[in-house]
Amino acid sequence: MKISVVTAVYNRRETIADALRSVQAQTYAPVEHVIQDGGSTDGTLEEIAQHLRPELSLESARDGGIYPAINRGIARSTGEIIGLMHSDDFFAHDKVLEKVAHAFRDPRVDGVYGDLDYVSYRNPSRILRHWSSGAYEPGKLSRGWMPPHPTLYLRRAVFESFGAYDPTFRISADYDAILRWLVRGQIRLAYIPDVLVKMRTGGESNKSLERVLCKSREDLRAIRRNEVGGVGTLMLKNALKVSQFVTREGHTG
Repeated sequence: MKISVVTAVYNRRETIADALRSVQAQTYAPVEHVIQDGGSTDGTLEEIAQHLRPELSLESARDGGIYPAINRGIARSTGEIIGLMHSDDFFAHDKVLEKVAHAFRDPRVDGVYGDLDYVSYRNPSRILRHWSSGAYEPGKLSRGWMPPHPTLYLRRAVFESFGAYDPTFRISADYDAILRWLVRGQIRLAYIPDVLVKMRTGGESNKSLERVLCKSREDLRAIRRNEVGGVGTLMLKNALKVSQFVTREGHTG
């Protein structure tokens, strides 16, 4: 059972090596790493070149943003199981994909996810926020629940049957897609109660007030589009983040 890890990247010379090393350190095989670069000019491509392996597939071309790049990477991938590794993120340990593959041994499982740590950009050993997602229940969607997107792995059949990421969303295409897969697709998820990914803070959705407001508008659009609620669901979704903040400075998870 081949696992494809898709990374969309643009000008991330400082962090891309951590993402590459964490994929290459995984004890599970076979794994392919599909890199979709948007035409980086800051040395990202040179950094990737230092980590080339037969299982790494690189394409560099201008794109329409992160979601078109991810969709292109998914289309280029060849694995039965597909997940993402954002260019600022890295796996929490070298057994992550072993755990993912083990969960997929159950043929009834369509998707697998786990927990996530948000870490300091400059000091990734410092945990700023811990996302313990818990097991999925359909009723949770109207209360603002979603699995941590960077930890989510899906069978290829999910994308083929229910589509990938809608590029008309600038920031919240992941939330829209997850709701679509769960509501329309009725996919079955398995939860791994372990931190699978470390995610650096400073993502695109929180760079400015304008981006935060754009994300809220897009989240509400996704909620209504997939018929899981309204403004109340959006408020609950944002409120859930409060419990994720931790003070375990220096704890590596």
